[in-house]
Amino acid sequence: MDNENSNEIMGDELDNIIILNDEDGKEVRFEFLDIVELDSEEYVVLLPVNEEGEEEIDGGEVVILKIEDTDSEEEESYVSVDDEAVLNKVFDMFKEKFKDEFNFSEDEEA
Repeated sequence: MDNENSNEIMGDELDNIIILNDEDGKEVRFEFLDIVELDSEEYVVLLPVNEEGEEEIDGGEVVILKIEDTDSEEEESYVSVDDEAVLNKVFDMFKEKFKDEFNFSEDEEA
């Protein structure tokens, strides 16, 4: 993902779908799963979806991006996280919170 992405929320029936632009400017759709707070920072946990709005089967890997405020109150900026320790902590917190709702395999990583 690009270092900075603006989100768009789609219509009511898909209000948990976020569209981000990748480094090539191509739109990529994600299902919003959760926001996790770690060390006074917020991180969004997203699951890639295909064109039909279905979850990608591609290993079921989630994408974790740091949320940064923008000048606009209606938009947020999502920034890639390069620190593996932070990614692992955020993902562990997400897994703990949703352990009864999702089936996590032991070899999944953020």
